[in-house]
Amino acid sequence: MNPYVAQFTSTFILILTWLVIARSLISWLPVDQTGTMFQVLVRITEPIIDPIRRVMPNTGMIDLSPLAAILALIVLQQLVRNLAAIG
Repeated sequence: MNPYVAQFTSTFILILTWLVIARSLISWLPVDQTGTMFQVLVRITEPIIDPIRRVMPNTGMIDLSPLAAILALIVLQQLVRNLAAIG
């Protein structure tokens, strides 16, 4: 794998991971969820979280899909790094 592509992909996945973390933390705070910044955050992270949310069982009031998304992104980032180290 091209090292520049691997670095770009790894950085992109890292940014997505932090955006999912930010969305999770902000959802616990009393903020206006109709605000522009929150809506942008939701639009960026929803394609990652929503498919996981549909597969995971309902746990009541706690949504564990962001945690699963973070773990999946970390695994994906490690996979990209390992592929870059091989090739």
